[in-house]
Amino acid sequence: MNKIKDPGFGYASKINAKRLVNQKGESTIIHLNKKFNFQDTYTYLIQISWPKFFLLVFCSYLLINIIFGIIYTLVGIEEITTLSGNTFKDFLNGFFFSAQTITTVGYGGISPHGLLANIVSSFEALIGLLTFSFITGLLYGRFSKPNASIRFSKNIIFRNFNDRKALMFRLMNNRTSIMIDSEISLTMSITKITTNNKHEREFYRLNLEMNAIKYLSTTWTIVHEIDEESPLFNLSESEIKKLDIEFYILAQYHEESFSQKVYQIHSYTQEDLEYNVKFASPTSFNNDGFVELDHEKLSTLTAMED
Repeated sequence: MNKIKDPGFGYASKINAKRLVNQKGESTIIHLNKKFNFQDTYTYLIQISWPKFFLLVFCSYLLINIIFGIIYTLVGIEEITTLSGNTFKDFLNGFFFSAQTITTVGYGGISPHGLLANIVSSFEALIGLLTFSFITGLLYGRFSKPNASIRFSKNIIFRNFNDRKALMFRLMNNRTSIMIDSEISLTMSITKITTNNKHEREFYRLNLEMNAIKYLSTTWTIVHEIDEESPLFNLSESEIKKLDIEFYILAQYHEESFSQKVYQIHSYTQEDLEYNVKFASPTSFNNDGFVELDHEKLSTLTAMED
């Protein structure tokens, strides 16, 4: 039995403990009292989702222009355009002049005349150059960031296999490229009650039928055969259903798009376990003899044959 020490998740648990890794491969750990480090700003902006990134850019752009619009109004809107007599209209003129200045568009309809307006607009132009250079760098960093694009089957299954039982799940490349030198490791945690009536996790490294493959162009079914070395050996289906278990998967392969090795984490819980079913084949041949891979069938399950 390949029982291992804590791989970094911690032994402590409780009766209603949540999963440590969600289905997106993201940690569910909540960090408390973490001090802000300005150097982490770039990492944060690279990692957040695209909708959050663009929302943050838009809100920052809007806020900067509002601030400078107010400054131009306070300095005197007559230093950039004709005074309208309406405070809100004057603010809008300052806001739109700020937008033209920070983006270096400069339509020419509004331009600074007074000393203060020229000083403020010069400072804002500098901020605009620095800001858009920073955003451009972030866009490049987000697009060029090496990342894996592995799709995992929705479920992990428990079924008959080679006169024994086995755990299986399936994965595939979500891109059309071939996964080179693919490797995978599977760790299982079982939460048990100790003699002190506390919940504690035990970790096991599960042996796999194959944990590496040179190249993968379709799908790969990962198999853990439940033999004498498996922590699930001699457990019935009903006993396994009672276990508080979670499976942690680490996959890595060489991604030709980035010319380097990339990694992806995934997890399954007891709720993702399906019993006595098998995966349907996602591949078929077309009339010209070429293999067709149906991405929608990655998680398709069928009943076991008697």
